Amino acid sequence: MKPGYSIRARLLLGAALVLLLFMAGAGIAVQRAHTDSVRTAHYDRLQATVYLLLAGAELDDAGRLQLPAELAEPKLSVPGSGLYAGIYNVDQNETWRSASTVGVEPPLVMRKGQPGEWVYDTMEAPNGRKYLAVTYNVRWSVRNRAAPLVLVVLEDQRGLKREVAVFARTLWSWLGGAALLLLLAQLLLLRWGLSPLRAVAQEIRRIEAGDQERVEGRYPDEISGLTENLNALIQQERVRQTRYKEALSFLAHSLKTPLAVLRNALGEPAELPAVVEQQVRRMDDIVQHQLGRAAAGGAARFAPAIAIAPVLERVREALGKVYAEKGLDFTIACAPELQWRIDQGDLFEMMGNLMDNAAKWARSRVEVRATREAGQLRITVDDDGPGFSDTTSVLQLHVRGDERVPGHGVGLAVVNELVGSYHGELELRRAPLGGGRVEVCLPSR
Repeated sequence: MKPGYSIRARLLLGAALVLLLFMAGAGIAVQRAHTDSVRTAHYDRLQATVYLLLAGAELDDAGRLQLPAELAEPKLSVPGSGLYAGIYNVDQNETWRSASTVGVEPPLVMRKGQPGEWVYDTMEAPNGRKYLAVTYNVRWSVRNRAAPLVLVVLEDQRGLKREVAVFARTLWSWLGGAALLLLLAQLLLLRWGLSPLRAVAQEIRRIEAGDQERVEGRYPDEISGLTENLNALIQQERVRQTRYKEALSFLAHSLKTPLAVLRNALGEPAELPAVVEQQVRRMDDIVQHQLGRAAAGGAARFAPAIAIAPVLERVREALGKVYAEKGLDFTIACAPELQWRIDQGDLFEMMGNLMDNAAKWARSRVEVRATREAGQLRITVDDDGPGFSDTTSVLQLHVRGDERVPGHGVGLAVVNELVGSYHGELELRRAPLGGGRVEVCLPSR
């Protein structure tokens, strides 16, 4: 047998993997969205700084740039503040830089473009430091002439990276904590959800130990079918064991009398052959009956469904050879698609005895009909013989309907016990043909 494994461990591992993948995907998506949002916000601030420069810039009569000593953005006046600006006067080949660029030398690259064009990108200094950059080209009108200007504003990316890093630490800390809490919750839920399985396993161990006879707890719908089938299997096995023990006990007890008769007959040699034949026949009847009781399959909940018609046809073929001299009209009415969950050996035993009994007593006709009615298998065997004079005693062992017809009085008794083992009913009545009718009804469960 292969080593077992834990369903809880498999479910927990699968849930953990799915949760971690989900958390990782969600975290990466949120972090990326936050980074894009922060970058857009920084570009918007840089664009606002460009508008601030446009508001403060002037051109004198010579077309030279004039900017106030103090700008509305304080960072542009603080050296190394991280925010840098420059204006390039194209016609005058003149460049203005903010006071914040002193000692820093940021890469204020003046990219010429179409007037009114905004350019958002990054620039890298010779020392490897990177900057967010916004470039704007404008055509400035001064006394009926246009002066092209290029404005560029830079911001050190370290501020952006710090903001993104702080958010990332916070995000992954919360996501990690949430993942641990969810895993713990899943563990508790799995433990609670799988508790019925543990209870079933404990009950089975108590059944094996002999402390209880069946699964007694009430369980969810998903496993109630399993517990019901377990109880049915346990009950079926116990019935079978009981039947075996009873059959052996009855067999031993029933054989005592024939053996005693044979022992007494040893003293009378003249009567010995007749006594031996009689008692051997009787012992054969007893053995057949007890073996039939012991071999009864019982309610075949776990047996596969078998077709009924082929079994009836095979029994009819065999009986046609046995009773060929009677020339019986043997008819069978059974749909080819009719199937039932029953042990095939039990069905052969039932129908063999019933159809043999009908053929034995029939004058010319035997009719067999098998149908499904209201969730039951109903089988009727009719003959045109004399019928049953006593519908109760003929179901007992060694009781025959007519001593003039050869037989042992075993068949109907065996069938009655087989039908009872399937929780069915067997009835004897008058047939429409004028003879006897045997009707068997077997429930589906």
